[in-house]
Amino acid sequence: MPPLSIFIIARDEADRIGRTIAAVRVLSDDIVVIDSGSTDGTQAIAANLGARVIERDWPGYGPQKRFAEEQCRHPWLLNLDADEVTPEDLAAEIAALFAKGEPACDAYRIRIAEIFPGEGAPHRFAYALSPVRLYRIAKGRYSPSPVHDRVDLAPDARVGKLKGTIHHYSVRSLGEQMAKLNAYSDAQADDLDARGETLSAFRLAAEFPANFVKAYIGRRHALRGVYGFMTAMNYAFYRYLRVAKHWERRLQRRSARNNGDGPGHGG
Repeated sequence: MPPLSIFIIARDEADRIGRTIAAVRVLSDDIVVIDSGSTDGTQAIAANLGARVIERDWPGYGPQKRFAEEQCRHPWLLNLDADEVTPEDLAAEIAALFAKGEPACDAYRIRIAEIFPGEGAPHRFAYALSPVRLYRIAKGRYSPSPVHDRVDLAPDARVGKLKGTIHHYSVRSLGEQMAKLNAYSDAQADDLDARGETLSAFRLAAEFPANFVKAYIGRRHALRGVYGFMTAMNYAFYRYLRVAKHWERRLQRRSARNNGDGPGHGG
């Protein structure tokens, strides 16, 4: 097998992680799952499919993925989310990279296309991202940011792009998607506070319509029927919510100062 470790972060993914692991077992003898408190049997499913399961409380996306990197045994890493499936053509393409020794590049971008409920494969016009997911650990590490999910590469890293596409089954239901985005908006508001950033009040009004247009037109959700409209609405509300929570916190801090609850006003 290639000198490749595969790592997955997970929580309550019993309905999805099985096919994610099964699709890549031919690529690696070192599949690592970092679980952050699943209560639905995710750990047992992963272990039964040959993964090493490590329990760890959730510290945020970047710290969790950096921890996962450190548990891997091989110099090459492939990162997948628990709701992503590697089709056979992509698995074969990855295997072929290592067939004659070391790959030509240090890192590879892989197209990731979302599959909505009721779709059997990515829509031909589906919006897709192409982040680095396959990389040599000596040339890249995940960003330590709790909210920004990306690999930071060395300046001299050679980057290629694979032809295949990861299938992303991200939406269980609209309600579950909104709950996930609501939690993510909390994390983003925390990150804005930690970095001392201030977003303008104008964005409270502009964020929802601008991001609905971004998703519905820019990301081509308009071509995916009623479900495309509904997911575009969810995305727009999530983007608005992060700004609203940021402003709510600012107003709360201002109110506390005005009421004498700040430093130096103790009883």
